[in-house]
Amino acid sequence: MRHEPRAAGDTLEIEFSAEDVARTRFAISPLWEVAASVRVLKGADEHGMHRRWTEQVRPRLAAARLDLEPLSRLIAVPTAGIPGFLVPPPTTPQPALEVELAALRATPPHLLRTTSPGAEAGVAALREDPRRGLDRLAEVIAGYWEVALAPYWPRILTLFESDILHRARRFAEGGARRLFDDLDPQLTWDSGTLQMAHRCIRGVRRLDGRGLLLVPSAFVWPRIFSTLDSEDWQPNLRYPPRGLGTLWEQRSQPYSDALAGVLGRTRALLLAELAAPASTTDLARRIGLSPGGVSQHLTALRAAGLVNAHRTGRVVLYARTSVGEALVSGH
Repeated sequence: MRHEPRAAGDTLEIEFSAEDVARTRFAISPLWEVAASVRVLKGADEHGMHRRWTEQVRPRLAAARLDLEPLSRLIAVPTAGIPGFLVPPPTTPQPALEVELAALRATPPHLLRTTSPGAEAGVAALREDPRRGLDRLAEVIAGYWEVALAPYWPRILTLFESDILHRARRFAEGGARRLFDDLDPQLTWDSGTLQMAHRCIRGVRRLDGRGLLLVPSAFVWPRIFSTLDSEDWQPNLRYPPRGLGTLWEQRSQPYSDALAGVLGRTRALLLAELAAPASTTDLARRIGLSPGGVSQHLTALRAAGLVNAHRTGRVVLYARTSVGEALVSGH
């Protein structure tokens, strides 16, 4: 199975029956974000969309001394293929990474295959000892996640949830046509058929009553990745969500007087400053407090569930939780 990118060229037509429309759904996949972000780190960010993220994450990965080879060799760049078994479509709307890793560990050996040029050697190594290889792969992914994505996940998740809410409203307003109208410039809906400009594939694909899974992804722009022909998983599209261009903006959000009244001005300021993950030393320098004073406030914010701590080598990074994100943004 191969995940193909969207680009100018041929047109792929995806035919929907009434049952397909009824079964179309959204989901979020942490495991997919792992694979897609590794592509970015390997050079698949030709437009520099994620430059700020890569500049922060590369030295942290080096400091953590993670051996990413079992994962990296499965993801070939510049080709767009990602082995399907590595990123199966989620079966629930928002699975935790641990749930997806449990499914990855349980992958049947016959699914350990790929049509992605450059990934064959990695898949062959897994097939030699599937149980041990998949366990090791899951451990590598968990380590990578903690360093590269967990500190940013509340921000990414907020973007995804906002996009899905927007899409749901559009579907409620005007059905499938309204839903797909602004999903991506090269997707169009016409008479029960979703047309997609495609680099490699043309022709018609039928969903056969399985519906279409739509998965927002922070790391696929400017492409859409599709899996439509597999007998093992629901057909799916991985697409860039609305507002992606603002994801890595580093400006802190202003905090309200109401938030300061509840938390105190120093803690409200610290929460606002955590627009991007930061260490105690970084925060102390920005707001003019001693590292010890900042640490005390962060401990209180962490106890309240507003920030999380993530260790990267010898450095502990603090980041807002989803609750913290919502408090600062005011929704």
